Amino acid sequence: MSENLKFAVIGGGSWATAIAKMLCVNLSEIAWYMRNDAAIEHIQKYKHNPNYLSSVEFDTKKLKLTNNINEAIEYADYVIFAIPSAFLDAELKNLTVSLADKIIFSAIKGIVPETSLIVGEHFHIQYDIPYYNIGVITGPCHAEEVALERLSYLTIACGDPDKASIVAKSLSGNYIKAKISDDIIGTEYAAMLKNIYAIAAGIAHGLGYGDNFQSVMMSNGIREMKKFIKKVHKMKRNINDSAYLGDLLVTGYSVFSRNRMFGNMIGKGYTVKSAMMEMSMVAEGYYATKSAYKLNQGYGAHTPIIDAVYAVLYEGKDAKSVFKKLTESLD
Repeated sequence: MSENLKFAVIGGGSWATAIAKMLCVNLSEIAWYMRNDAAIEHIQKYKHNPNYLSSVEFDTKKLKLTNNINEAIEYADYVIFAIPSAFLDAELKNLTVSLADKIIFSAIKGIVPETSLIVGEHFHIQYDIPYYNIGVITGPCHAEEVALERLSYLTIACGDPDKASIVAKSLSGNYIKAKISDDIIGTEYAAMLKNIYAIAAGIAHGLGYGDNFQSVMMSNGIREMKKFIKKVHKMKRNINDSAYLGDLLVTGYSVFSRNRMFGNMIGKGYTVKSAMMEMSMVAEGYYATKSAYKLNQGYGAHTPIIDAVYAVLYEGKDAKSVFKKLTESLD
């Protein structure tokens, strides 16, 4: 890895904080953009993010903190976006510098609502970034376990394996193992879809279904994911690899999963609006559900779980009756 390559992290949330922590292990300096001036001042003074993963202590000499997205992007060769997909379009509209010569990696697990595109496709179509300059950072990996320095695995996907390897090496450490993949489209769709299945798992838990049912639903979920991704981007892939099945399982079962938490609240009777207001973090699966459902109107994959979650979140149907019907279609 060239010592001259510079990295920037875009975002101030838990995943951005975890990525900054990983990069600081291997790099002498990184740029880190976040909108919150108070958070920047707090990190500079107290060496930790006051709002997310506050146990992580940073060597501030390694951080080029800024509230100007253009300054961060101009600094870097590799730009890692780690902000909620719902806010990406608005942030990018603040750009005055070009992305043309940048290597873009997305750590965003969702769909851009304004274009109904996964993030890699959004950069390719809206900003004319070639696919060999676009990559994806996916799990299975929760930011909270990175903060605790528990052994975690990442998959780094890019059309250019050399660029994937550079990012993998930059993120790897004693408790982080990173492997590379060439399935940039499939891994990103998997990262988006697993959030929907995590909401389904949460709804089921909130309704009182136990582990026995949820194991069946997750088994059906990975097969449903396989059918959907195959329709979108047909190539040879093993859906049982950790980037697909592993990421689905950790998001569906973990106590750290915000999508499962969101679904659990819906299952317990919260409205979508009230559940969103109570959560301090964005549940990407909410936006992904609508996009996946609409996309599948054209693809025609058999997706009863996605359909059920869409019916509850967007059609206002009763979760109890929708999931009772769903149980009849699973095996």
